[in-house]
Amino acid sequence: MKKLLIMICLQLGATAVLAQTNPLSATTRNMQKQGYVNVLDYEPSLHVSLMYTRPDNFTGRVLYTDLHEAFLHPDAARGLAKAQQELKRLHPELSLIVFDAARPMSIQQKMWNVVKGTSKNIYVSNPANGGGLHNYGFAVDISICDENGDTLPMGTKVDYMGRLAHPELEEQMLRQGRLSKEAVNNRQLLRKVMSAGGFNVLRTEWWHFNQKTRAQVKTEGRKPIQ
Repeated sequence: MKKLLIMICLQLGATAVLAQTNPLSATTRNMQKQGYVNVLDYEPSLHVSLMYTRPDNFTGRVLYTDLHEAFLHPDAARGLAKAQQELKRLHPELSLIVFDAARPMSIQQKMWNVVKGTSKNIYVSNPANGGGLHNYGFAVDISICDENGDTLPMGTKVDYMGRLAHPELEEQMLRQGRLSKEAVNNRQLLRKVMSAGGFNVLRTEWWHFNQKTRAQVKTEGRKPIQ
């Protein structure tokens, strides 16, 4: 009994030290306070690699300085878990990989500042108009990866701003030889499993999926993430 108590004390001490050395960031606490949930709490088998924690995105900057978890509204997180489970049913060796999820409006403004006044502004929601569904926790930027975390060919990288990324133009791009059949098939698989979770693809970005419409969010009187 004495040995067991010593072991328990040591474990509790290690947990306390870990909590002190890895405190929740201000953004993480803010997400949780507003009712958003970590997607890994709903489906641990998901892969998460937030692209705005790195400079290799369309802004060329690190935008998430203290956010490394993917958060969503609980309804969207449950839907994403269903999508992952459907993918695992079809292809146990594959996984969904999340590149962005719930996004604070302050980050949305930084993105908008990069594209406003340019032809690329159709790819970023204007915060002045209420932002996009990322700002309400009902959108994800996502792809499919293998067991090593390497993404399947999709024809463009995530965050590509151009016609090659438009799902509605895939057949045209395939005929022109600008997209491979493999990439189109992978996109179709992604849409199939995301549909199982109640998500619909954005018509200009193969990787962007919404679980609600702007009209629904507006009708429900939801507030954006601050």
